[in-house]
Amino acid sequence: MKRINNKIKRKLRNRKKLKEVNANRYRISVSKSLNNISVQIIDDKQKKTLVSASSIEKEVKKNKIKKIEKSNLIAEMLAKRAKEKNINEVYFDRGEYRYHGRIKAFAETLRKNGLKF
Repeated sequence: MKRINNKIKRKLRNRKKLKEVNANRYRISVSKSLNNISVQIIDDKQKKTLVSASSIEKEVKKNKIKKIEKSNLIAEMLAKRAKEKNINEVYFDRGEYRYHGRIKAFAETLRKNGLKF
């Protein structure tokens, strides 16, 4: 039998629970690497990305800032772009990552900027 990685198990478990509870909302999907973070707001019914933000974009990459500050900046950008598309209520899919550090800072900044989840 093939063993499944613990991160993959955690990601599948989180997504399953979230999709049962939040049927009529868009999903915020987070992915991070050692240095960068990228985020998307996804409509699961149409299977399309509505809004995205990443730390690889030119306006963010030119600044030399720390990782947590970078995730806060990305959260502000995403919240601003979501407001332009009239997206207010979402659910937060942290994926395989634990809710601390950059992910926690990102989520708190989203809440401060007006997204409800």
